[in-house]
Amino acid sequence: MNYFKIEASTVQWVTTAYMLTNGIMIPLTALLLEKVPTKKLFMFSMLAFGLGTLACALSSTFELLLVGRVIQAIGAGIMMPLINTVFLFVFPKEKRGFAMGLYGLVISFAPAIGPTLAGLVIDRWDWNYLFYLLIPIIVFDVIFSYFFMKDIIPSKNPKIDVLSIMLSTLGFGPLLYGFSSAGSKGWGNPVVIITVAIGLLMSVLFVWRQLSMKNPMLELHVFKSGTFTLTTIVSSILSIAQVGASVMLPIFLQNILGKSAFESGLIFLPGALLMAVVMMISGRIFDKIGAKKLVIPGITLLIIASIPFANMSIGMTATSIAIFYSIRYIGIGLVSMPLQTEGMNDLDNKLMPHATATVNMTKQISGSLGTAVLITMMSSFTISNAPNQVLAKTNLALYKSQMLDATIKGMNTTFIYVIAVAVVALLFSSFLKSKKHEKPELEVNIENNTAI
Repeated sequence: MNYFKIEASTVQWVTTAYMLTNGIMIPLTALLLEKVPTKKLFMFSMLAFGLGTLACALSSTFELLLVGRVIQAIGAGIMMPLINTVFLFVFPKEKRGFAMGLYGLVISFAPAIGPTLAGLVIDRWDWNYLFYLLIPIIVFDVIFSYFFMKDIIPSKNPKIDVLSIMLSTLGFGPLLYGFSSAGSKGWGNPVVIITVAIGLLMSVLFVWRQLSMKNPMLELHVFKSGTFTLTTIVSSILSIAQVGASVMLPIFLQNILGKSAFESGLIFLPGALLMAVVMMISGRIFDKIGAKKLVIPGITLLIIASIPFANMSIGMTATSIAIFYSIRYIGIGLVSMPLQTEGMNDLDNKLMPHATATVNMTKQISGSLGTAVLITMMSSFTISNAPNQVLAKTNLALYKSQMLDATIKGMNTTFIYVIAVAVVALLFSSFLKSKKHEKPELEVNIENNTAI
């Protein structure tokens, strides 16, 4: 903010623009994965991410930084579903658990060390070095992929439907923006109401068009698979439960306990690292016992470890937060990859690009919605417990003390709802099949949209 001499609300666009672009790109990846050879698409996504990173590193104006983040998001929005789909194509079903666990380890490692590493970098150098440090890694990835990567996903050269692209963009873009704005502006804000309404309308039209087309951009008939539908529902519900800690605990640590952003990152680091390791281990176990025996204990662990966060107080220590946060994320590590792999294993390989795009899209939407709802709830509960403003004029110290208590009560009450959401996910997960693997329940004939 000081570097560019801009307001905090303007700075927020760095995150918002990245999130919106990433969300818009995800539904398009199914089309790109089938139309563009794997190697070329991966190199394009890495080059786009690299170009955006370089623009951010060299940015002397906020506008250039914003453009760089948008270009980064284009690359990242393609890259993650692409890597996910490649793993599913390369490994047979009996080994996919380990493969997806490894994938989970890789994608979780960077977010795990990111906040701590960023704090160290900013403490010693300028913020630009956060981006400069990425460039050698990106260059290595591009060179390595050029010489060694092969085309994995079969190319079909599907027809580009411009209307589907427009409906997807005009649907998911405004929807994500509306959800992300609701937490700060409130659900009654005209901007939120209009963007969410437009997003919902365009999303419905997008779904209708995909279901009515012979060769849709995004094959939504994947939801004819009961297992895929169930795992997607549970994953989406858990996304809401997962963001609860991500939203409220940093606020509690920094605003209530007075910790710095760097200290907060250190407190969360063990849990994030444990989750990454557990993901890999749970993936290997999944190959032997299936998802249900991992998902139910994992969600149960998440629920138990969330209970202390519904009873927070000013006396709660950073150590206890780190311990319960770590246990919570061990539970998430047990659930994430087995749940996703279980759903994918119930589909034919030709549907993988569409399935990965659909799963990532629903997670993005549910995560944004969950964040907005939880922030709104926390603010509402805090206001309902807040002292009268008159007290601030007569006894400022007492007012601040009561306001602090009201904020903590607001967080505690919100966490009760987070636990309730996790319980709902647990109930849904009880319907998962206990068998290890079965013959795919659904194979969709893309030529005529019929289930076999």
